[in-house]
Amino acid sequence: MVTTLNHSVKYYNSGASMSAKTIHQEVMFKAPPAKVYDALLNSKSFAAFTGAPATIDAKIGGALNAFGGMITGVNVELVPGKRIVQAWRAGNWPEGIHSIVKFELAEVSSGTKLVLDHSGAPDGSEQMLEGGWHKMYWEPLAKFVA
Repeated sequence: MVTTLNHSVKYYNSGASMSAKTIHQEVMFKAPPAKVYDALLNSKSFAAFTGAPATIDAKIGGALNAFGGMITGVNVELVPGKRIVQAWRAGNWPEGIHSIVKFELAEVSSGTKLVLDHSGAPDGSEQMLEGGWHKMYWEPLAKFVA
C-alpha cells in the first residue's frame, strides 16, 4: 500500500518552499527485522543491495552518504531492529534543505513489516521520491534480505 497525504500547510526555509506532504509506504520483507535494520545502516550491506557506494556511521548523530553522495544526512534516532529516523537530503535539493525519513520495523509471521514516513521534502519532489523508494530501496532490498 502506498499513499501520499497532502496537507495545505507550507514551510519556508532559506527561501525554498517546503510542504507538509508525507510519503507513507508499507512494505513486507521475508527476513527478520534485525536483518532489514542492518541492511539499512551497515555501509557494506547498503552498498551491496543498492549497487552504489555508501558510508553510514550507524550511531545517533552519525553521518550517512549513499548512492555516491546523491543522498546525505544524519541519524537522529536509532532503536536496533525497530526504528531508524534520519535527517535526509537529496543532492539536487536547495542548500540547507533536509527532510525527515522514518523507518518503523515490526516483526510479523512472514518476516518484517517496514513502514516508511518521509516528510518535509521540497515541493514537487514527491513523485520522484515515491518511485525512488520502490526502485532504489524496496525492490533491491527484498532480493538482498531474502
